[in-house]
Amino acid sequence: MDTGSAPLAPYAVEYRSGERVIHGSGSPAFTISAANQSRLRRFLKSDAYSAGRAFIRGELDVSGDLIAALRLKKSYPPSGLLHVLWTAAARFSPARLETWLQSRNRAARNIRFHYDVSNEFYRQFLDERMVYSEAYFRDPNWSLEKAQEEKLDKICRDLELHSGERFLDVGCGWGALLLRAVEGYGAQATGCTLSRQQYQFVVSLLEERGLQNRVRVRETDYRNISERFDKIASIGMFEHVGRHRLCQYFRSVYGLLESGGRFVNSGIIRPESSSDDPETRFLLKRVFPGGELAHLTDVIREAEGAGFAILRVESMRLHYGRTCREWVNRLREKADRCIQLVGAEVYRTWLLYLAASAVSFESGETDVFAILMTKPP
Repeated sequence: MDTGSAPLAPYAVEYRSGERVIHGSGSPAFTISAANQSRLRRFLKSDAYSAGRAFIRGELDVSGDLIAALRLKKSYPPSGLLHVLWTAAARFSPARLETWLQSRNRAARNIRFHYDVSNEFYRQFLDERMVYSEAYFRDPNWSLEKAQEEKLDKICRDLELHSGERFLDVGCGWGALLLRAVEGYGAQATGCTLSRQQYQFVVSLLEERGLQNRVRVRETDYRNISERFDKIASIGMFEHVGRHRLCQYFRSVYGLLESGGRFVNSGIIRPESSSDDPETRFLLKRVFPGGELAHLTDVIREAEGAGFAILRVESMRLHYGRTCREWVNRLREKADRCIQLVGAEVYRTWLLYLAASAVSFESGETDVFAILMTKPP
């Protein structure tokens, strides 16, 4: 399943003049359409931020395996002044102050930038339950739907969720885990989200299922919640918190959990050797404003500092790589509908972001860890 060291695939290049050139032996896995050789060479050697902007603006196109095409792009080390400038912009931008200080209003704006694109757009590439985090392909032959169902059950099993227990989903997305906790395990569930469109979606879903008395959803910051819960999950949310706010995050969740309760925290992290670069700049400007990936040591240290005892740390990296591939394939299949919903640039931004994420997870440049912890009695 790990394709991080896979050889580069053969590919073709088509120029505006009509010339077609095949590189490598065998059937091309993808075809790059470019104006001329000079434009293609400049793209391949450019920094990730400049290359990303060129792609989403349609200055060149890729048909076929976009993930294989990104592996080709990554094989060309970036050079030039722009790479240095965009790296500096990523590391020293005023926006990076958010890693230390972020108002609740700012947090809400950042979340809505990413998640309020369009519920219907997300429906085009997510599974039928609208789960926007890594699936659990315990069997590699499973469909995305089956793997996401298994992932929801895995969370509930890890929490040892029982009937009647009070369960909180921090950053509940489109409500899939809330519904599974209630319908499959008999919990009394509460979810919170800062996304207005997610909130409206979940409210409608609860009305359809007749679950208003068993599930509450709140359009609010998790820091505004004051009740206590027996079990808590935070799945794919703390990437929005920032490294320097992890202490406050874990202390807040600790205060919401009853003694002896369990907490699953799952999110993307990056190796200690990683640092901000032009790719970070692209993500901050186009995809996740205010987002920041922590290191695993940061997460463990701050969770333990808040009082949690760690029960298990599990990498889900390869599962996320496979999930991103599934999402990319679905985006490709529904390209016309996606462009109709959100426009070409937004569609190409999400296509590029998810394809690059697949490469990053498969190569080990990023990881995702599900950490099971408990609040000691």
